[in-house]
Amino acid sequence: MADSIAATGETVPETRPLLGIACKVTSVFVFVLMSTLLKSAEGIPAGELVFFRSFFAIFPVVIYLAYTHQLQGVMVTSDIFGHIWRGLVGVMSMLSGFYALTLLPLPESIAINYASPLMIVVLSAIFLKEQVRLYRWSAVLIGFAGVLIIVWPRLSMFSSGGMSQAEGIGAIFALIGALSSAVAMMLVRKLVKHERTATIVIYFSLTSTVIALFTMPFGWVVPQMWQLGLLIGAGFAGGIAQIFLTECYRHAEMSTIAPFEYTSMLLGLGIGYVVFGDVPTAQMLIGSSIVIGAGIFIIFREHKLSGRKLRKS
Repeated sequence: MADSIAATGETVPETRPLLGIACKVTSVFVFVLMSTLLKSAEGIPAGELVFFRSFFAIFPVVIYLAYTHQLQGVMVTSDIFGHIWRGLVGVMSMLSGFYALTLLPLPESIAINYASPLMIVVLSAIFLKEQVRLYRWSAVLIGFAGVLIIVWPRLSMFSSGGMSQAEGIGAIFALIGALSSAVAMMLVRKLVKHERTATIVIYFSLTSTVIALFTMPFGWVVPQMWQLGLLIGAGFAGGIAQIFLTECYRHAEMSTIAPFEYTSMLLGLGIGYVVFGDVPTAQMLIGSSIVIGAGIFIIFREHKLSGRKLRKS
């Protein structure tokens, strides 16, 4: 669910890896906190969740960009339609992911979202014609098997109705959210070739806020004060998490810090149990372990291949 500032392929030399890792883990913690706040605001439609998440994230992001002297000319773009498409797909990802979050246990929602990096590999091979060799295809297939282990118990519950059916619907929307997130990252890869990272972030925050407003006719509610506090807090948390994610890429290479994304599972398990009373199933733990293992393998395989290319050049 982390729609990041730095998910643009921009990396820097590994100068302060421990600081980079610390920033990454902090961003993961704050993103999980954001999801916890959104899930705790029970009764709020997914479109309304997207609005609060997007609108209130703008404030810490703008402050950060101003502090780092990146705000000047941030609205200048040569590809406004590219930003709009990225916003539409990003909102679809958040809508699906947030709706799934209202129906599924927190750690399970996080685990299914791990399918997104696997989907990026497939989409990159199909649409960007990137070369994907046997090792990565094998890891992707194993990772998808792990995802199937996680979601299959939910999907098989459709026939039983009631809460079980709702959780099955949640699993489907979590998968749709992961796929939409993968497509959004593909669009970001195109944008980053000619757009500043700060410009991509600001346009996404603005477009997703405006697009979310179009969901008002589908059942927005007036939040109670406690819900309003949770929603505003979630928006600020999302913006702050983006800032830490940006900083982590300033201090360490992507291959160094990417595996720490999976600390969100440990946090999700802990918070899910303490706050929501979610007890993880054996299938969820086994499937998550398989997906995480496949994801880490792909990360290190990418790092190894990029090192070979550098040596050849």
